[in-house]
Amino acid sequence: MKPWKLHIICLFIVCFSCENETIEQYIATPSPLEIPKLFKDNILAPIIPVDNPQTEQGVTLGKKLFFDPILSIDNSISCADCHAPENAFSDSDRFSDGVDGIFGNRNSMPLFNLAWNYDEKFFWDGNTFSLEHQAFVPVSDPIEMKSSWVNVEQKLQQDPEYPNLFEQAFGTSKIDSTLITKAIAQFERTLISSNSKFDKFLLGETTLTNQELNGFNIFMDEARGDCFHCHGSDKNPLWTDNIFHNNGLDETFSDLGLGAVTGDPADNGKFKSPSLRNLAFTAPYMHDGRFATLEEVINHYSEGLKNSSTIDPLMKKVSEGGVNLSENDKTDLKAFLLSLSDYEFINDSNFKQE
Repeated sequence: MKPWKLHIICLFIVCFSCENETIEQYIATPSPLEIPKLFKDNILAPIIPVDNPQTEQGVTLGKKLFFDPILSIDNSISCADCHAPENAFSDSDRFSDGVDGIFGNRNSMPLFNLAWNYDEKFFWDGNTFSLEHQAFVPVSDPIEMKSSWVNVEQKLQQDPEYPNLFEQAFGTSKIDSTLITKAIAQFERTLISSNSKFDKFLLGETTLTNQELNGFNIFMDEARGDCFHCHGSDKNPLWTDNIFHNNGLDETFSDLGLGAVTGDPADNGKFKSPSLRNLAFTAPYMHDGRFATLEEVINHYSEGLKNSSTIDPLMKKVSEGGVNLSENDKTDLKAFLLSLSDYEFINDSNFKQE
């Protein structure tokens, strides 16, 4: 055989061997969300980014990061300091204070059922798109954690545990801000609340009191509570439309809300409708925590509405001050609202620091 033919044969064998050589690539253990029945039956599937699938290792890492004050400049506060599990991952204080003791001007939003925020606009004013990007904000915020991502990356890289945890979750021990926020987002997507008394009633597992039933009817009645337009119904287990509304809190605005984000004066005074789940744990209420009790919230909609240029058309009785509920109806409406609270959620060991 001529030498050049032998050379071609050898080259073919080498190339063939390379093509069939097994290339090992690390893949973390998939951990898809457990979708509650009422969610499956009534609403669309959750949003899971294709570049950040749920994995056991990613969720474990995200949980550790969520509770670790290492993310702050002086290692003094963690995500959980403003989003405590016992408060349905909100803050019982009206405003949260950061590393320097400086207070913000909005109440911490509760964290649950975040994967079903279909528009993916986060915070009270919707200023951030996607759960991953939401996690970027507190670390570098000068009032909150007051750190920098370069500083956080360096601290985590030098930690004795974190490089190995990132290796397990993402196949690399090189830590960067993108992987940090991906892990936190994975953990936050597991925060699913679906086991309130009202959920169990809808599933035929329990009964409601007469007060709770009447309260639900008031909630759904356009002539009385008229609450369902913004806050869902028995067919919307999120109990929010995740849309921004001016709900008649003020005649003029010191906080423009959505308007400061869009630059459109028609959006001034609009804030995201929060979920009505877990109201037993999430006081104070509204974007600025101005109402300490549910009674105050109900009184606002009953006789405390204030008109303004951007008032939501759904506040149909603003000229009368509100829907003017009787005292009995107020009591029953409160009973229903409290039936949306999920005690299993706030006591779930999977959501608490180990």
